[in-house]
Amino acid sequence: MGVIEVALVKGGRTKIRYEAELVGDDGSRISVRAPWSAPGVRDFGFVRFEPGDVFTEHYWRDRWYAVKEVRAGDGTLKGWYCDITRPAVADPAAGEIVVEDLDLDLWVSADGSEVLRLDEDEFAASGLAGHDPEAARQALAALDELERLAVAEGGYALSRLR
Repeated sequence: MGVIEVALVKGGRTKIRYEAELVGDDGSRISVRAPWSAPGVRDFGFVRFEPGDVFTEHYWRDRWYAVKEVRAGDGTLKGWYCDITRPAVADPAAGEIVVEDLDLDLWVSADGSEVLRLDEDEFAASGLAGHDPEAARQALAALDELERLAVAEGGYALSRLR
């Protein structure tokens, strides 16, 4: 379907920008596929992202999260990394998706045995609740929604969100 650039923004600055293959856009959800784009290996303790990994990423124009299915280069599923974000600003005609990261994350392992809420301390320290309480409420509600879904139905439910 073509190539699109994904820009992840945090605190008003672009954290990372990378090219991805556009695999779908239904007007609400836009899906892309991209290789791990950061240099080297990122070891979180519960998962390692490394060169050769492939991310199938789903962004919504009307939801406060992004869901990323993570596979090793050989196709083995590692799990799902969910970013809590403001709704994506996606314009495939312009060739860009811009997503604002709100610090909260959720990790769901491939077998569903681990569902981990991440970076709640960073979220609290960001001050979002003080300067944009509605955005903070939306972010926490999104994290709770994804966690409930992952616990009740497993990680594959995250990839099936429409």
